[in-house]
Amino acid sequence: MPAEITQLLRAASQGDAGAADQVVALLYGDLRRIAGRRMQQSGDMTLLDATALVHESYLKLQRAGELDFADRKQFLAYAAKVMHNIVIDQIRARQADKRGGEQVLLTLNTAIADLAPQGDEEVLRVHEALAELAEAEPRLAQVVEMRYFAGLTEAEIAEALDITERTVQRDWAKARLFLAVSLKT
Repeated sequence: MPAEITQLLRAASQGDAGAADQVVALLYGDLRRIAGRRMQQSGDMTLLDATALVHESYLKLQRAGELDFADRKQFLAYAAKVMHNIVIDQIRARQADKRGGEQVLLTLNTAIADLAPQGDEEVLRVHEALAELAEAEPRLAQVVEMRYFAGLTEAEIAEALDITERTVQRDWAKARLFLAVSLKT
């Protein structure tokens, strides 16, 4: 199946909409797992459920147009980033609402848990810190997105980024330190 997905991703990158649809159909379970994890991390911060988040991200992927992914892992990592952005956009939209909104607790379940955002403001601070990290060290931000948001293992991240697992471990440690410092200021 991985070879089939890779072929379909190549066809999709050349504009074959049917191939893109097939990729999503074949990876729907993985996408739901990522969305479910994202929704667990967000709690009640959005009005979406995992299924709606998958469908919303699929629509965003379609609108993005020319998407070129080498394999399943790169596609899933990108989909996780899209899901993250959808959640952030919903939080920002809710904050912009003049009527206000209740602050909802967010619990993160990784080593970044020490920095666990406690509401919309904190979630946006984490997002901005991650964006700052991406500007300074793009690969570190990719490792955080792939590990934390997509739930990929160190081996899968290493393969997707064509680096060693030890480098992934070092990047993860550096990224956590950067985020800790950024969020304490």
